[in-house]
Amino acid sequence: MKPWAGVPSELSEMFRPHLEALAEEMIEEILAGIPEYSRPQDEEYARLVRLAVEGALRQFVDLIMDPESSWEAVAAVYREIGWAEAREGRNLDILQTSLRLGARVAWRRLASESERYNISRRTLASIAEAIFAFLDEIARAATEGYTKAREQEAGELEHRRRRLLDMLLAEPPAAPQAVADLARLAQWRVPRTVAAVVLYERGQQPFSHPSLPPDVLADVNRREPCLLVPDPEGPGRGRMLESALRNWVAALGPTVRTEDAAKSLRWAREALPLARRGILASDRLIRCADHMPALVVFKDEELVRAVADLRLAPLKTVRPRHRERLMRTLLSCLQNGFNATEVATRLHVHPQTVRYRLHQLEELFGERLYDPETRLEMEMVLTVWLTGPPEDRPGADVIPLDGPRRRGQDTATAD
Repeated sequence: MKPWAGVPSELSEMFRPHLEALAEEMIEEILAGIPEYSRPQDEEYARLVRLAVEGALRQFVDLIMDPESSWEAVAAVYREIGWAEAREGRNLDILQTSLRLGARVAWRRLASESERYNISRRTLASIAEAIFAFLDEIARAATEGYTKAREQEAGELEHRRRRLLDMLLAEPPAAPQAVADLARLAQWRVPRTVAAVVLYERGQQPFSHPSLPPDVLADVNRREPCLLVPDPEGPGRGRMLESALRNWVAALGPTVRTEDAAKSLRWAREALPLARRGILASDRLIRCADHMPALVVFKDEELVRAVADLRLAPLKTVRPRHRERLMRTLLSCLQNGFNATEVATRLHVHPQTVRYRLHQLEELFGERLYDPETRLEMEMVLTVWLTGPPEDRPGADVIPLDGPRRRGQDTATAD
């Protein structure tokens, strides 16, 4: 049974003539006790406070008369109050305090008039229980309005952040003032540098939305999910991305100025298809800055085939089992200035083995092996060639590779 049903209904007529004076006393004490509600210049807010107090008193008296009275009118007022509290950026503690202040005034007036109206202690106890239950109900209505406002506010903020992400990634770039204005509305501080990330799910279940810091602009629901990371070179940023994106295949574009965010996105977009083909390892965050040779060369695979045909043709004469060892040795030599000791360390072989292979390469390529332009072309082609799976290597029909490909340690120590 509802608590107010236990209060004698005839008391409603006894209370009703005093509601106006009681409302004034309650409003006065609430405004005095809660500075946030005291706004002499804000007529609309003052009207809302008065409407809430008077509506609550009338509703309480109506419930004593008829416990089944409709709550909707007063509930709507308190939902509006909860909405206003959220929009003001406050929590509901201040509203709860105001409700307790109002209830204290009402109880004080009731206690002082109880002897005059011959209200028994038992009835007073019933009224007290009804007051507490009533406060719970109107607080619940306020919470509904508060929650709805916060949800809408969060939705508006998220919408602004998605618009900001689109603006930052647009080509040509948006005007700096337009970015600054929208960033302020989206509660995002414009950084000096950013990096774009594009990603796709690994297919694992259940789907895991990345847990990202609030300064990372993200939209994983678009056709091409992407992020924009401020200050990507900052402390801990790399570890944060590795952890947050562990359920995604993700490519991180190079760090650029904020106004050049679209350029970072463009490089990240180049990397992701190569990861899907297995050319770039996708078991962790793909950093485009670490794969620039492959990204540049794979932008035109026909060109890679032509260069491979021209620069690597001498390797056709080498038996298949030995060909890839020579290719890995040649790439390491090109990367390390033909320093046999350094190359041996990188390939985990004896320096003498490197010198033997290098002698073979000199016999195959002659003076071209040390020509600066040729060396550059060979390094780019070999970097791409030895990164991807054999079936995806540009020019595989020119320099076929037989047998399994080795990604890791070169175990041959002699040839």
